Amino acid sequence: MGDSHGFLKFGRKLPEKRDAKKRLGDWEEIYKPFDQTELQTQAARCMDCGIPFCNNGCPLGNLIPDWNDLVYGDLWEDAINRLHATNNFPEFTGRLCPAPCEAACVLGINEDPVTIKQIELDIIENAWDSGWVKPELPAEQTGKKIAVVGSGPAGLAAAQQLTRAGHSVICYERDDRIGGLLRYGIPEFKMEKKFLDRRLTQMEEEGTVFITDTEVGVDIEVEQLKNDFDVVVLAGGATQARDIPIPGRELKGIYQAMEFLPLANKVTQGDLNQHPYSAKDKDVIIIGGGDTGADCLGTVHRQRCKSVHQFEIMPRPPDDRAPSTPWPTWPLMHRTSGAHEEGGVREFSINTVEFVGNEAGELSALKTVGVEQIVDENGMRFEPVAGTEQDYKADIVLLALGFTGPEASPLMSELGVNLNNRGNVERDSEWMTNVEGVFVCGDMGRGQSLIVWAIAEGRACANSVDEWLMKESLLPEPLTPTQVALS
Repeated sequence: MGDSHGFLKFGRKLPEKRDAKKRLGDWEEIYKPFDQTELQTQAARCMDCGIPFCNNGCPLGNLIPDWNDLVYGDLWEDAINRLHATNNFPEFTGRLCPAPCEAACVLGINEDPVTIKQIELDIIENAWDSGWVKPELPAEQTGKKIAVVGSGPAGLAAAQQLTRAGHSVICYERDDRIGGLLRYGIPEFKMEKKFLDRRLTQMEEEGTVFITDTEVGVDIEVEQLKNDFDVVVLAGGATQARDIPIPGRELKGIYQAMEFLPLANKVTQGDLNQHPYSAKDKDVIIIGGGDTGADCLGTVHRQRCKSVHQFEIMPRPPDDRAPSTPWPTWPLMHRTSGAHEEGGVREFSINTVEFVGNEAGELSALKTVGVEQIVDENGMRFEPVAGTEQDYKADIVLLALGFTGPEASPLMSELGVNLNNRGNVERDSEWMTNVEGVFVCGDMGRGQSLIVWAIAEGRACANSVDEWLMKESLLPEPLTPTQVALS
């Protein structure tokens, strides 16, 4: 590395956040620009560690020490070339990925890890500003036609790779805009949609065709799709939301997170004047303590809710890495997002047992009980703790409980694809389903996961599609479904 003693001389540093109170008045991203000299200092912390576990920690296999050293040496164009070699969309992962690479950083054994995610983001933003990100056109066209169903990160990665291989690719999206959860699941304050649109423009200039407002199996017959295309790639995600079937679930005012968040994004994009069930001046409860819950939290803050509580059935994690998750595994530890810094109350070890309503059938309160997590030979369960019963006033409840797999649809049934015991689309070692010429990648086959896994699967699936069509492929082959299952 350029500075072999950098990790001894410099501490970890991240960009400053905008003032929490001020940023509630807009939907812009929360971080201030990071000084380039300071970023290069952070890159100097990357150790000459011999075995870069960060590469393995990253599902994309990003060549992290390579581009850290290039940034330190002020070789920014070389850095983006090395980054783009493994990651189609570093501007997405640099904003949205939880950075398993940092959890696996060797420096993280006894110090704060290298700021890998921030370096990645600055590399790609510098590349866009410098005009280095251009359409990559294929040397020749193959004459093969491929339909990609779904335009989230997995579908976009597969589509871009296959377009660059010379195939004719059409990407179908049932929503009115391209992007999947990147478009309608991620709030503007986490990733402004101008960054998504910028990349989509590059893809269109490369030749990828996007068709919106089209649900395959409804607006286009499945048989027509199979007849018109040589290959179909399923990348529709795991969009079946987990519910909470308790008394009072039918009351007005209880919404799934993915009923609530897309409409907030439609407001910020100018499609709606106001959210049809805004949290303004409302008492809000968010059930679910993960990233989606935090997205709901930041959104209701900006809608000027009266109060907000976020419930998590699990106990509060420790402030530092738990002994049960040693390096280089993903650490169990308490995490605070920008949304949590903006306000609200987090409640741990709590379970909702009933929704209470008024005579008009509208939500008015929740009945809850504290729980104790029990782990024994029978697995994990949560036992109610006597004397902890409590009622919480609520006008709106947002369910952020995760997703159970792909939705049942005419596409799935008419294609006749098999599902595995987890309800996801089954695929072989080459990403193909039981239906010849139909492949699957991303959450639709893996189950709910991270954006970095979606991009990695899209890239790997594209390699298999290309090889199946052409008998060989020059596209990268970063992982297989077997490797995914072992991760």
